[in-house]
Amino acid sequence: SNLNFYPLVRPLLFRMDAETAHHKTLDMLSKASRVNLLKSCLLGDVPQIPKKVMGLTFLNPVGLAAGLDKNGEFIDPLGALGFGFIEVGTVTPKPQDGNPKPRLFRIPERQCLINRMGFNNQGLDTFLANVQKHRYRDHGGILGLNIGKNAATPMENAVDDYLIGLRGVYPHADYITINISSPNTENLRALQGEDELDQLLGALTEERKKLSQEHGKHVPLLLKIAPDISEEQCIAICNIVRKYNLDGVIATNTTLSRDYVKGLNNADEKGGLSGPPVHAMSLEVIKTLRRHLGPDIAIIGVGGISNGRHAVEKIEAGADLVQIYTGLIYQGPQLVKNCVNALKTIHI
Repeated sequence: SNLNFYPLVRPLLFRMDAETAHHKTLDMLSKASRVNLLKSCLLGDVPQIPKKVMGLTFLNPVGLAAGLDKNGEFIDPLGALGFGFIEVGTVTPKPQDGNPKPRLFRIPERQCLINRMGFNNQGLDTFLANVQKHRYRDHGGILGLNIGKNAATPMENAVDDYLIGLRGVYPHADYITINISSPNTENLRALQGEDELDQLLGALTEERKKLSQEHGKHVPLLLKIAPDISEEQCIAICNIVRKYNLDGVIATNTTLSRDYVKGLNNADEKGGLSGPPVHAMSLEVIKTLRRHLGPDIAIIGVGGISNGRHAVEKIEAGADLVQIYTGLIYQGPQLVKNCVNALKTIHI
């Protein structure tokens, strides 16, 4: 019953500046979901293959990665695309504009994007107001909220920003992601260093103890890491994640490497590269994580999934769940269903 409109729309979108097209698409999606177009003709049914991870039951293991809906404005229309879970943000305590435009670039020959958005968002208060409006969770959707630091906050006060974020999002999240891996906030990735990470996670897990008593629920805490880390760094991260009993790791964010797109238009733009080359990098990180975290800490595999086979490879490498973003821009919403169907065949 399933018409795939996306190939018709994509050429129009690709004629626009990438960020303009992004807003246009979310807007169209929002309008379509209001008149129930999405369920009836865009999707056909995405099968349910329930999976329990971190004490949460996911209707399917395919999620939307953070960054597409930074302000939590489009949770319901995105949910209608059939995702088992949706992660929104990254949100920072105070509103911020992010980097000057243009700051999102396509490399269509390789189905890649480069972004240097810089955590542009409307701040925690607006985010929380938005997040409380949706119905997605009422239908069994799982919602992750992703927190970061303001660019203007000095690095020595970074922990304070994450604590503000944690307190704000705690009552409204099924899980919370600590984003220390965007390449677009100066020095942010330094928080992946051993001492910095130890201090950050120490403070956040201490605060979570209080919050879980206050709110009467344990909300899983995950760390989102970069693909550009050495095996030694990855092992050090695993040790700290285990020390503080974190619930999971999201692997991975975008890459600074440019080998895959060398010589192509936009390849030299500053920022994080997403798309197919990140798939192989994230698989290496996922394998290392799984070896050193043991079986019980969740891993969400993200980066460069552009077909169902890639989703299967992430799970085979050790991930429990997967997320997509860039593949969605190139393949359209059909990708969600393709991934779920591929995972259905391997009895995850």
